[in-house]
Amino acid sequence: MTPDFPLWSRRFEAQCRRLRKGPGQTLHQLESIFGPWIASFLLAPEDEGPHSRQRLWPLRLVFWTFLWQVAQVGTACREAIRQAQCLCRLRGQSVPPDEDSPYCQARGKLPLDRLDQIQREIVAGAEEAIASKDLWCDLRVKVVDASTLTLEDTPKNQAAYPQPRSQKPGCGFPIMRLIGLFSLATGLFVNWATGTWSSHELVLLQSLWDSLAAGDVLLGDRGFGVWAVLAQCLHRQVHGVFRVRGQRRSDWRRGKRLSKNERRVEWEKPRNRPAYIDTKLWDLLPEILTLRLVRVNITEPGYRTRKIILVTTLLDSKKYPPGALAQLYRRRWDMELSLRHLKTTLQMEHLSCKTPENVQRELHMHLLMHNCVRRLMFEAARKANVPLSRISFAGALAAARRTGEAILQARNQTQRAKLMEELYRVLAEDLVPERPGRWEPRAVKRRKKPYPLLTRPRSRFREISHGNRYWANGPCKRKGPKYVRVN
Repeated sequence: MTPDFPLWSRRFEAQCRRLRKGPGQTLHQLESIFGPWIASFLLAPEDEGPHSRQRLWPLRLVFWTFLWQVAQVGTACREAIRQAQCLCRLRGQSVPPDEDSPYCQARGKLPLDRLDQIQREIVAGAEEAIASKDLWCDLRVKVVDASTLTLEDTPKNQAAYPQPRSQKPGCGFPIMRLIGLFSLATGLFVNWATGTWSSHELVLLQSLWDSLAAGDVLLGDRGFGVWAVLAQCLHRQVHGVFRVRGQRRSDWRRGKRLSKNERRVEWEKPRNRPAYIDTKLWDLLPEILTLRLVRVNITEPGYRTRKIILVTTLLDSKKYPPGALAQLYRRRWDMELSLRHLKTTLQMEHLSCKTPENVQRELHMHLLMHNCVRRLMFEAARKANVPLSRISFAGALAAARRTGEAILQARNQTQRAKLMEELYRVLAEDLVPERPGRWEPRAVKRRKKPYPLLTRPRSRFREISHGNRYWANGPCKRKGPKYVRVN
């Protein structure tokens, strides 16, 4: 390098190395933490079409700004734009415009296939790092569960995800049903599917079978404990563990007695084919399923159910004893906690985009942010050898935001590496207290505002200015209407 100035060559080489490794490579504070898990070519410009030219809102900047907006709960587009402008000025790059429209248009052109590839890469990287101690009886467990989300009340969202018929037009919100596969070892969402509010969980499950490999365990509640799901598990060489659905299926007098709490039973094929299974697949399913029923007695105080009967395709009682199956079904609650973190901590319970296409992008970004934080928690648990369930999701999200800001101010690679090691140490030491059998009744302490429900469109539901305290037949049971309905 620089043969004409041999005395300066080492200095120039060191300076170029410092520039290559400097903070100029990092575009966003979240990229400094989550960027190593995402290949750079996935955020490169498209060959043609949207995001193919280097504009003021390139694909890479839009992606990390959108992800930052999801991480900062309740942040408007205006604040996300100001954040991107400050970072671009700091890096000496072209500053995006002040208006919201260019950012929203660029955000609405994010390629969904790229987001799917990023999700798969993060999930695959975590699956490769799973140790044998993270498995259940040397098997990978995937938990399936469903939930619902509300969308903005726009004509396009109503057409794609109509609200329930019991609600009057203009008084409700479009509802999306979400079903997902959750990895019990890593805490990441492996795959998911969406449908309308009227879509059944078993119908949406059909699009997730390819995400299960032979030898995996599918764990679910009683909604999935039906003959068709168990038969598909055996057909795909997937093990199933579900809670029994129906009184006849849980009859303890049927089958062969294996032990006090175990019986081997045979379930016959139903006469009527479910609508969500095609004829070719239905003909391939066996006529009789040999299954094992396991009875679990709960003696801990605070549990609503005292007896649970599980059905499983795992017939080996010695390798998979009833106690292990009982502990496995108890860990199904981790899926409920992940849905709570998505809907409450990340505020995904209501998606704010106006069109179904952008709703899918917003959903992808929320799940991507969840998986990134879970991957961070998984790495911290693996480095410190602590249980993954003891690391706080909300604490990891807050620590990632603040550590990312500090990494941008670090002067060299050594300081950035120390900040990352400190982040892993803090997450591993700030553990959630272990409270087995904790009882949390579903009750709220904060009182709701004394407002009536919107039973008609807002244009026909007007407020009387002088009725400022009560309304007729309201919760306070005092006269003096506050609202009046205008026909």
